[in-house]
Amino acid sequence: MKELILGIDEAGRGPVIGPMVICGIVVKKEDIPELVQIGVKDSKLLSPATREKLKKMIEKIANKWELIKISPSQIDEYGMTYLHLKSITQLINKFCPQVAIIDCPTRWPNSYEENVRALTKNKKTKLVVENFADGNYSIVAAASILAKVARDEEIKNLSLRYGQIGSGYPSDQKTIEFLKKCLRKDSQLPDIVRKRWKTIDRVKMMLKERKNKNE
Repeated sequence: MKELILGIDEAGRGPVIGPMVICGIVVKKEDIPELVQIGVKDSKLLSPATREKLKKMIEKIANKWELIKISPSQIDEYGMTYLHLKSITQLINKFCPQVAIIDCPTRWPNSYEENVRALTKNKKTKLVVENFADGNYSIVAAASILAKVARDEEIKNLSLRYGQIGSGYPSDQKTIEFLKKCLRKDSQLPDIVRKRWKTIDRVKMMLKERKNKNE
C-alpha cells in the first residue's frame, strides 16, 4: 500500500470579512518531491498569479483534496477555535492517511495535537502538528496555496456584489472604509462580516469619536 500524507492549512483566519477556508490535500509520499520541484512554498510568499499557476499543477499531483469554507456567521456563532479543530479532524477522518501534517493555529502545538488526537478515529494516524508548518513542509504549503486561491476567489465574488471591500483584513484601509460606510448607512453589517471581531468595536468607536467631535 502506498503511504498517503495529508497536509492541512487554512487561509483567512484573521480577516474581518469573508470566510475562512481550510484545505486538506492528500499526496503519495513518493510524489511529494514533485511539489518541491514545481516551486511550492508558503502561499504568503507567492504572488496571486503564481498561486493560480501552482494550483493547477498541485491538483494534478495530488491524490485527493478538499476545501472546507467556514462562513462569518458560523464563526460568530461557534467561534474560530471550535470550527478549526472540527474541520481538521473532519479531514483526517475522511481521508484516513498514514500521516497528517497540520499547520498549528495556536502557540501550543502539543496541546493542540492532543485535541486533534482525541477526535481522530484512526489512532494509527501519525500526527505532526507544528507552528509554521507551511514553511517547513511542501505538502502543507500546497494546502495553503489551494486555500488561499479559494479565499481570494470568494473575496473577488463578494466585491462584485458589495463593491470595494478590500482584502477583508483589518489592516486594509479599504476594508475599514467599507465597514464605516455600512455602519453610517443603516447601522447594519452584511452577513459577509464577522460581527464579533474586535475590529468592529474599533470602527464603531472611530465613528462615535468623529460624531462627538463634529457636534
